[in-house]
Amino acid sequence: MLDKLDAIQDRFNRLEEQMADPNVLADMERYRKVSREYKELKEIVTVANAYRLVMSNLASAKQMLKDPDAEMREMAELELEELNPQKEELEEQLKTLLMPKDPEDAKDVIVEIRSGTGGDEASLFAGDLYRMYSRFFDEQGWEVEVLEVNEGTVGGYSKLVLEIRGENVYGKLKFESGAHRVQRVPKTESQGRVHTSAATVAVMPKLEMEDVNINRSDLKIDTFRASGAGGQHINKTESAIRITHIPTGIVSESQDGRSQHQNKEIALQKLYQRIYEAQQRQHISEIAAKRKSLVGSGDRSEKIRTYNFPQNRVTDHRLEGDAKNYNLDTIIEGDLNELLEALQIAENAEKLKAREEEIA
Repeated sequence: MLDKLDAIQDRFNRLEEQMADPNVLADMERYRKVSREYKELKEIVTVANAYRLVMSNLASAKQMLKDPDAEMREMAELELEELNPQKEELEEQLKTLLMPKDPEDAKDVIVEIRSGTGGDEASLFAGDLYRMYSRFFDEQGWEVEVLEVNEGTVGGYSKLVLEIRGENVYGKLKFESGAHRVQRVPKTESQGRVHTSAATVAVMPKLEMEDVNINRSDLKIDTFRASGAGGQHINKTESAIRITHIPTGIVSESQDGRSQHQNKEIALQKLYQRIYEAQQRQHISEIAAKRKSLVGSGDRSEKIRTYNFPQNRVTDHRLEGDAKNYNLDTIIEGDLNELLEALQIAENAEKLKAREEEIA
């Protein structure tokens, strides 16, 4: 583990240098990527430094146990009693931090909120979820764009589609996918009876331009003479470029540039965009399939979380013990950090358990 921590420290130091590099600072996209990785590694480096200090102090305390002075040996024993639990705690933190992260955690997301079973009350609850998430997004400093809105007949929403942009968006929101159940007395209920209805949430990572995967060996590049109106040649050289992406058959060409090199760059950019758009269409198709698997049918019985208004309690059914229940007033106001952290810890524990079973 120490070798891995040393490698991470070296990478962290190089990133720190890059963040002060004028060339990196001038390229906002590159700076954003460097800054993101730097922040990801900073927590590991901080814990690793604390771990190294504890290990160094442990070595010193063990050496003191050999001291002929009884008082020094007693001090060493007291120090070991204090340091050993610190060592174990830091080792557990490092095990969690060093686990491979989901490569999609850093992505922006598409969030879809739909009313499920429960009629008008389900639409009103979908609206409550939207307001809850909006407050959380604001607190995180994320950008929100509403892509689609279908309002309910008496308020709320039958469907909402949002795009959320920011730091580690999917990593924090991925646990929200599923059926959310509400138990409360609807405003339209005259006899004060508690009704149960549901809304579904689907959180899907957004495909970015950098996700376009093109191998140069898959490109067929042809040159031809650029031609003008009426079929007349603009020039006699073969400066126009046609590029074919062999696996998909997608073709792009350019003949308006001043040189073959310029036409090649223009044609490549067009090709990237067309392949990206094709992948986006495929991605949307996959999203539709994934949404079904994420949210189920929207039935009340399929649930990840219950919002019980009479008891002022939110219960996340994926958690156990005291960690599963939260104050509804706090949650519905968008204070989701504690709940999402508990879900992340539970997922990390499952990953650790799976890895230990693989090693065994």
